[in-house]
Amino acid sequence: MKHLLILLVSFFSLSTIHSQTQPWQGKFEPIDNMIPPPNTYRTASGAPGKAYWQQRADYKIKATLDEKNNVLFGEETITYYNNSPDDLNYIWIQLEQNVNKKGNEDFGDVFGGVSDSISSRQMQFLTRAVDFPTGYSIKFIKDASGKDMTTYVNNTMMKVMLNQPLKSGSSVSFSLAWSYPITDRSMFLLSREGYEYFPEDDNTVYLLGHWFPRMAVYNDTEGWQNKQFNRLGEFALEFGDYEVEITVPEDHIVASTGKLQNSESVLTKTQRQRLLEAEKSFDKPVMIITPEEATQNEKTKASKLKTWRFHAKNVRDFAFASSRKFIWDAQAHQFSDHVTMAMSYYPKEGLPVWSEESTRAIVAALEVYSEATFEYPYPVAISVNTSNIGIEFPMISFNGGRPKNGKMSDRAKAGMIGTIIHEVGHNWFPMIVSSDERKWMWMDEGLNTYLHQRTVAEKYPEFHSTTPKDIVPFMSGDQNILRPIMTTSDNELLTQFGANFYQKPTVGLQMLRESIIGPELFDQAFKEYANRWKYKHPNPADLFRTLEDATATDLDWFFRGWFFTTDKVDMELSNVKWFKVYEDDLNIEDQHKKTTFKIEGESAETIATDFSGGPEIITMTPTSENSYGGFLSRLDESEVRKQLSGKNIYELTIKNIGGLVMPLTIEWVYIDGTKEIDKLPAEVWRLNEYEISKTFLKTKEVKQINLDPNFEFADTDTKNNSFPKVETPSDFDAFKEKNKE
Repeated sequence: MKHLLILLVSFFSLSTIHSQTQPWQGKFEPIDNMIPPPNTYRTASGAPGKAYWQQRADYKIKATLDEKNNVLFGEETITYYNNSPDDLNYIWIQLEQNVNKKGNEDFGDVFGGVSDSISSRQMQFLTRAVDFPTGYSIKFIKDASGKDMTTYVNNTMMKVMLNQPLKSGSSVSFSLAWSYPITDRSMFLLSREGYEYFPEDDNTVYLLGHWFPRMAVYNDTEGWQNKQFNRLGEFALEFGDYEVEITVPEDHIVASTGKLQNSESVLTKTQRQRLLEAEKSFDKPVMIITPEEATQNEKTKASKLKTWRFHAKNVRDFAFASSRKFIWDAQAHQFSDHVTMAMSYYPKEGLPVWSEESTRAIVAALEVYSEATFEYPYPVAISVNTSNIGIEFPMISFNGGRPKNGKMSDRAKAGMIGTIIHEVGHNWFPMIVSSDERKWMWMDEGLNTYLHQRTVAEKYPEFHSTTPKDIVPFMSGDQNILRPIMTTSDNELLTQFGANFYQKPTVGLQMLRESIIGPELFDQAFKEYANRWKYKHPNPADLFRTLEDATATDLDWFFRGWFFTTDKVDMELSNVKWFKVYEDDLNIEDQHKKTTFKIEGESAETIATDFSGGPEIITMTPTSENSYGGFLSRLDESEVRKQLSGKNIYELTIKNIGGLVMPLTIEWVYIDGTKEIDKLPAEVWRLNEYEISKTFLKTKEVKQINLDPNFEFADTDTKNNSFPKVETPSDFDAFKEKNKE
């Protein structure tokens, strides 16, 4: 051991020039202290443990839509199952419609405050000068015996005191009646549910989400998830079965979560026949309600009501849309053991684009997401047109994008199709892989956007899809306001939550797949995560651990940098040295026509700007016997010289300017025009997080060296990636070139 220690000290004393001189930041240390430790509920592998549990809530709901007054009335019975090891004295129920009450946090001033010229609508957003009724009126809440239950309402959460403790392993049933005024979606920024009024024909499309009081989550990591609803951090819900009756005007068509149970009562004979035809149409949609029929429906308003009955199994939410304006088309999609109906509902204002593109986009999402994770399990997948934005629920989504006078630009159409794919994709994340969006928005938005962009790339290659280059402007932004991805949902700036919670996780997953792990192994690991946690509640640690467990790849350095910091990627090719080995049997003039000097031992510390000075000549001396220590074998020095004869040795010095360690892709451009790629893993930065030197042996002479030539790693400054340096035009020069005649 003593001799080994002396040898190591001697060896490393020669390497001190390459040691890290700036503070060590532990970029390759485990993230164990940054995530919850494993336990019997959540294992160290990232899978649910043997003792994993989650609660369940079944619902029986009767709702009536009062179209004249835009009010929704409802009665519901909830059966809540306590599968936790804890006895519960009270429960929490979400009252999300209360978020619309005046005085709650809103987004009215997020894009600017009062100015000397301001529209009336913007002033309404800022001041709510015209107030309107909002929020729940709770008529009663009673236990199974009809006894009133004590409640305490704290804004969007209601605490219900149980008349007796709910023991572990038992269940409780209770009933409540309620109503609330449905809000005009145009009254709020980022409002994604409510009603949309069409003055031209005096009709309304109702998009009912967040519409009924729902059980909050109680779990093993935080107890009650009773975080207030602030509109952006949307969903944290339990799974259950739903039996729902929806009473609407007789001439309305209802699109809903679940499978329709009474088609014979609510659909005409013709509509039912068309549905049967659609169930066998796997290549194109069938019109269930034609544009002409929908236009006719708009002309009169029924005074009678009818009730639609739906049943949904093992879902964590329920939503519906209702209107007499709906055009309706449907197409079947075959899975291994069931058929799913892809269906679109839209007013005539959506024509012709919605009839051409909506159901097609649903099918595209069903195909790509099912292949990447697990087969879509539900009987329907529905896209409903709305004026703007989009929001998701199990089996149904409300999707923005609408032509003007029947026309839509290519960019707008791409946005519309992307929205449909994205919102349908949310069926997987978070509607089945049920992460907590109230806390970690990126866990569903980021993973979903990753597959959404993959769907666009595969099914719509004519449209732009996200690549690492797209995140560069965000990651190059002001470090004083940037937040890491691991920021809770409602604490991100509205101006950058799209980049941080949607795009940045997407790019991170793309880099893991394409450049760090590899497509085949990453795809298997991603599928493993989805299947481990479908119908369960994963946390970030479960995702991180599963990706490592299923790939045998240490990714803590990546998770630490990409998810927990605001560091950026900026690799600088700071120096390149070119060498050739001196050969005794040749004159110095014959070494190389560009050679100008011979260097014994250490080369001069001259930083070249190009290769015009030729290579430095180095002398390779015989290896000292002491270098071998006690080993008896010896290197064949003549063979080494033979392999180096006439070859080029390049020493590259690369600096980590941005702070975020990444693998290195190095492109060699030779003087004969050919190219070659070398790849170095991120682990090359372990011993020095700021600067490394690497040596390469090349047969051909090099003309140009480039880092990250295919822009795999979102490098924020490519001007320092090449040797010789590639001159890039200034913004002014680029502007002149673009605008010259």
